[in-house]
Amino acid sequence: MKKTIALLVTLDTKDQEAGFLKEQIEAIGHNALILDIGVVGKAGISADISRSKVIAEGGGSLDEILKDPTREKSNPFVVNGCIKILNQKIVNNEVHAVLGLGGTQGTSTCCNVMQALPYGFPKIMVSTMASGDTSGFVGIKDITMMFSVSDILKLNPFTRKILANAAAAACGMANVETRFTMEKGDKPLIGMSNLGVLTLGSMEAIRYIESKGYEVIVFHAVGSGGQAMEQMMKEGIIGAVFDYAMGEIADDVWGVLRAGGPERLTVAGKLGLPQVLCPGGAEHLGILVPPNETPEEFKDHKLVFHSPVVFVPRLNETEIVRVAEDICKRLQHTKDKAYFMIPKGGVGRYSIEGGVLEDKASDKAFFEALKTGLPDNIIVKERDTHAEDPTFVREAVDLLIELIEERK
Repeated sequence: MKKTIALLVTLDTKDQEAGFLKEQIEAIGHNALILDIGVVGKAGISADISRSKVIAEGGGSLDEILKDPTREKSNPFVVNGCIKILNQKIVNNEVHAVLGLGGTQGTSTCCNVMQALPYGFPKIMVSTMASGDTSGFVGIKDITMMFSVSDILKLNPFTRKILANAAAAACGMANVETRFTMEKGDKPLIGMSNLGVLTLGSMEAIRYIESKGYEVIVFHAVGSGGQAMEQMMKEGIIGAVFDYAMGEIADDVWGVLRAGGPERLTVAGKLGLPQVLCPGGAEHLGILVPPNETPEEFKDHKLVFHSPVVFVPRLNETEIVRVAEDICKRLQHTKDKAYFMIPKGGVGRYSIEGGVLEDKASDKAFFEALKTGLPDNIIVKERDTHAEDPTFVREAVDLLIELIEERK
């Protein structure tokens, strides 16, 4: 079966590249659908979906924009138009992958479109910007960034090879028969957050969840992971959550490496999803530093290096109360019954008895602030063991399944 690859290209500047990609895709045996995302310059080749159509679908008028054209004015119409067109074609099984080309502006435009497309749908961005920090472009969606190396400005022997590779990659992804679909049923997909200091506990949780007949998707709680988990809650993919790791909240309070953003830890509560919570990894920060360099303000703290460039200081009694208060503030959005598990023996591998970040006084201050500040509908379960103990993890899973069963 022939597949269709959508191409997001400014045809005033990248017409040669678009034409070459179309040839490559057709040579492989598939179809190309070119969407012109340019605005001002004359298109060098014909588009399958014109810029006028794209902008109109986005709620604008090309003629009106051209009276005083600016990127700020035109871009929302281009992005929204592409999103509307592509999402409808995806629903209709008329498009099977999307491939974008661009520099700074083009990458922003294409990736804004791709971020609004479904998880699992193939998204490839060939970009001059793909060698640096791509987090602003990728966001929390499964976008494949491909570095163009040279500027994307007309064809030459090198760019032909890069674009041929990109076309082959898009066609290969479109050909994959595995599909990401979630059928509505009695048992929701469970989302779980994890950190490296909780991995043994997470592995036990996965085994135990699966033994109960459920499936689980695990997210690395380093900012983007927790945000992606909550986006999947919003999209109806995840229907229950074991929020096992809260380092993203600690880092958000300090604005450092794993910061989860202001919405983190609020979505499940707002949606009324079954949730069991544990403050795993919230007793320390993750700070990006030059190799093995300790920041001056943390030299009097207990500390460890998670890697040469990830510095991990233990929060003291005063500092950790700030984290507890922030957790409690976010969980005010939880209106239904939930469970909050407190492992008094340590919230992660670093802080267990004998661990490099063990601090019982800080633990006590943390747990007391949590118990005082959590809303009454969140039931606190204190246990004398540590967060990775199998009995602790299995109890958390049992409580989550209890909540799921109660809400059927």
